[in-house]
Order: sequence, then structure tokens, then C-alpha cells
Amino acid sequence: MNQLQQWKEQSMEKVWNGIEKTSESCDMLKTVPALALYLGLIHFNFIFILFATFFLSPSKALLVFGFLFLFVMIPVDKNSMFGRKLSKYICKNICSYFPIKLHLEDPKAFRHNRAYVFGYEPHSAFPLGKVALTENAGLMPLAKTKLLASSAVFYIPFLRHVWTWMGFTAVTKKNFISSLEAGYSCILVPGGIREALFLEPHSEIVFLKERRGFVRVAMETGVPLVPVFCFGQTNSYKWWKVPGLIQKLARFIKIMPLFYLGIYGSPIPFKNPLYIVVGRPIEIEKIPEPTMEQVDRVHGQFVEALQDLFERHKAKAGYTDLQLKIL
Repeated sequence: MNQLQQWKEQSMEKVWNGIEKTSESCDMLKTVPALALYLGLIHFNFIFILFATFFLSPSKALLVFGFLFLFVMIPVDKNSMFGRKLSKYICKNICSYFPIKLHLEDPKAFRHNRAYVFGYEPHSAFPLGKVALTENAGLMPLAKTKLLASSAVFYIPFLRHVWTWMGFTAVTKKNFISSLEAGYSCILVPGGIREALFLEPHSEIVFLKERRGFVRVAMETGVPLVPVFCFGQTNSYKWWKVPGLIQKLARFIKIMPLFYLGIYGSPIPFKNPLYIVVGRPIEIEKIPEPTMEQVDRVHGQFVEALQDLFERHKAKAGYTDLQLKIL
């Protein structure tokens, strides 16, 4: 073991001796640009395309579209020094904005050099709090993390660069398994964007009963499953579900099937404190080809652990009367 690795382990032991971490105080001059980079680039592309379509000549509009296409095709350097610095800047300032308080039920159960599968719920309009689980946020005792997101994200100019630098990767089985085997903890929302279809005011909806793929991958690789619940996230945006056929089309092309608005109608969320609870890891026996019955058994353990996590912590989070529905 080299000196750098020993220093990292000693640093982890000193920092992660508590069970609750709170993000640093918010500096709006730093936080707003960080939120805009993380959440506003989809809107930027949309406005950019509308402007080119209606206010530029056809030749100039084609030049703009070509420019955007170029940024879709240019490979992203995952190890870029600029990208790493930008990622830390975004993650730390997003956490300080709400602010985010992260509670670990059992800090000693985590080893910073081991991989875990974090099942983060709920999705809400946007799963804002999951960046708090990354190593760049500095709130979790993890050395390497990957955030799994819809593959559609990686075809959006500029956003694909920023999210790749932040540690996002397309949520495919191949990426999922290869990340775990490389020692990365993977953070995903099992309910995915489909969960947004079931949003209701004053309650939390989790679309989990049909989602077993993440459990199967965890079993195939022998990686522990960790239930995570974020309180307060659903109140970070006002939202409106798209109707009927438009909703089906949105799901088909793997984009969010609802409109959501933050402060002054922008993508900047409301400053609603987030309380994230990280449960104890569920140890799993490695089974290269698990049967459906084996997957169902472990899936049931995860669902039960998530429900229990919610019930035990909702009062402390300030949501005593909140109900969780697992669909």
C-alpha cells in the first residue's frame, strides 16, 4: 500500500466517525452558477435551438445545429483536470444550497474502498439529493462513485460533458456491472423517470415492485444493496404531468414525462432543506445466475428495508404525517 493510499484511509477514519453530516453554508454567488450548470443546460439547449430556428437565417441556423451536433459527437475526457475541479465545485455547492443533511445509520458498516449499490428514492420531479452520495460532495465515506442516469442525457450538448465529469454514466447493465467490478459504488433511482408519472401532492410515491434489475446485478456481482431515502425533495419543484399520448411519447424517448418549475419558473429548485437517510448495507451472496425466486427474496428485503427506513426517520426529518406508497 502506497503512502497516498494510507493517507486517504487515515483521513477517512478521522472524518467519518460521526453518523450525520451537514453541508457547508451557502454562498449564492457560487451556488447559483453550480445549479445552472447541473440543472439548466437542458433549458439552455432548448432556448438556443428555438432562437436559431426563429431568429436566424437558415444558413446560420444550420451552422448552430452543426455546432450542437459537434458537441454531441466530441468524446468527453473523463480524467480532465478541469472536469474534476468543476465536478467538485458543482457537488459541494448544490449540497450547501438546500442545505442537505445526510444521516448514516451505521457509518462503521461502510468501507471506503468497497463498492455498494445505492437504491436512492424517491425520484420526485428530479432526484436532486443523490449528488450528496458522491465522493465529490464530501458527505459519504466513499472513494469512488458512479451515478446512473438515462442514456438520453448523453446525447445533450454540454450537459453530457458536465454530467460525465460529475461521474454520471448511462444506466445500462454493461455500464452497471463494469463500474461495480472496477470498484465504483453505483447510485441509482430504481423507480427511474417512470416514477414521476405517479407524483402526488403531500405523499411520497415509489415505483419499486416491478424494478428488480438492480437487485439482480447486485447479486451477480456480490455487492451489498443500500436503501436511501431523501425527505423534502418532492417539495423542491412545482410540477405538472404531461397528458395522454404526449406522456407515452416522452417515456418512449426516455425523457422526463412532466414539466417542473423552480424559483421564478426557472430550473433552480426552491430552497427546501433535504434530509437524506442512508440505511445499513444489505449483504448479498454472490450468485452469477440467480433464479427469479432468489431475486424476489432479496428484492423483498430491500423494499422492506426502505419502508422501515422511511418510517423510522420521517419524524426526525420533520414529516411526521407523510405517507409512503410503494407501487
